[in-house]
Amino acid sequence: MSDTTDQGQVADAVKGNWVDRLAPTPARPFLRLSRADRPIGTWLLLLPCWWGLLLAVAATGFRPADIWIAAGCAIGAFLMRGAGCTWNDVSDRDIDGAVARTRSRPIPSGQVSVRGALVWMVAQALVSFVILLTFHPTAIALGVLSLLPVAVYPFAKRFTWWPQVFLGLAFNWGALLAWAAHTGSLGWPPVLLYLGGIAWTLFYDTIYAYQDVEDDALIGVKSTARRFGDRPRPWLRGFAAATVALAAAAVLTALPPLPAMVALLGVWAMGWHMAWQLSRLEIDDPATCLRLFRANRETGLILLPFLAVAAAL
Repeated sequence: MSDTTDQGQVADAVKGNWVDRLAPTPARPFLRLSRADRPIGTWLLLLPCWWGLLLAVAATGFRPADIWIAAGCAIGAFLMRGAGCTWNDVSDRDIDGAVARTRSRPIPSGQVSVRGALVWMVAQALVSFVILLTFHPTAIALGVLSLLPVAVYPFAKRFTWWPQVFLGLAFNWGALLAWAAHTGSLGWPPVLLYLGGIAWTLFYDTIYAYQDVEDDALIGVKSTARRFGDRPRPWLRGFAAATVALAAAAVLTALPPLPAMVALLGVWAMGWHMAWQLSRLEIDDPATCLRLFRANRETGLILLPFLAVAAAL
């Protein structure tokens, strides 16, 4: 039986999403390429941006331009996640066609040609670049540099058991960029926050990868899920602990005692949410893995109000 419905819906998309219900029919395949029907990836790309911005505001004070930085990061996260996913689908079109969960994506299912996908990718990247040009020159340079891990990530699963590291390098770059957009420079706090975000990505994307371990083994694709086998919990606990420790170190190096104490409460709450996910993980149940992966939006959102309060002190 095909994984694609008569309307071209993707198998692992959120049911009843706005793309499948409301978007103009000709636009739907391209929006599916951008994963607009699966918004969790945009959140996971955006949240480190907002962490970095709020930590910078808490460290150095609010500026009116920060409102645009926050909005620009949100628009840019949507567009660059779309461009990155389009590039991923172009690069993985043969692999996606061999995996049950992904063969309904627009390229392997025939909804979009490779040429059309490449044009769509460039269009999204160009609009993102226009937004990037409104930021500080240091942030612009970082934004251009971020294209390197984005370009490499789709191929990482072909040569390493740790492709999630490359995803983490790309998905958490916003912590550096947003800090630089506010301050005009880098330092230890955003670097530590960035490293904490990479550990977080290793946590949530390993859970995600357990959906595909059987298909990945058949076609020879590597992942941390395949590397860890039926004993992922010690690794996942380590990734969660590293996330908390590095985020706490970022807070402590950036903020004075009272704001730091407030922000550390948020870091602790974020760690608690990751522990909650571990308590419910069933690696042999793809639906549970997908649900817990999506729960990481809440994991990242938990930290934001604590950083906002710290910035207001």
